[in-house]
Amino acid sequence: MKELDTYIAIEGPIGVGKTSLANMIADKLNARKVFEKFEENPFLKDFYDDPESNAFQTQVFFLLQRYQQQQKDIRQLNLLQKGVVTDYMFEKDRLFAEVTLSPEELELYDKVYDHLTFDSPTPDLVIYLQAPVEVLLERINKRGNPDEKFLTVDYLERLNDAYSKFFLYFENAPLLIINASDIDLEDGGSDYDMLIYKIM
Repeated sequence: MKELDTYIAIEGPIGVGKTSLANMIADKLNARKVFEKFEENPFLKDFYDDPESNAFQTQVFFLLQRYQQQQKDIRQLNLLQKGVVTDYMFEKDRLFAEVTLSPEELELYDKVYDHLTFDSPTPDLVIYLQAPVEVLLERINKRGNPDEKFLTVDYLERLNDAYSKFFLYFENAPLLIINASDIDLEDGGSDYDMLIYKIM
């Protein structure tokens, strides 16, 4: 199978399996991985403890971090015609901001966001993984991250709703929608092989 020479972004709510799938695709197609670096956000633990008081600084840090990745790790690779797989889209930051920020915070956030997204790289393919909240909760609980205990049903429902609305009118790139609750992409079996074939 030939190497990947395009930019693929994988999106979906927390716990749906973005990073696992991105890892497998990148390894299979010999592409560069550009993943979110949650552990580098110094505000994240405070956000988990008290989301309402710490959402703005947490979100702005992620926005600036993702902007740097877009410019350094994705744009340069595109110029070199090297394939890259990410476990997020730059636009996802705005989705989380809608869910976590107050209207006043969102207004200020948008001023920064609009400036940074002016010329952000566009994926050649977006893979949107979707799953109902009960599946997300099951997978989140299975991986046992104590920092994710704040993830309530209400929060995940609002996040799922934001993703659904966003992708309903998404036209910026080819879009492949996968119901991740109905197929198993992590065992490397026929479902995974079919997806790789579809991508190529």
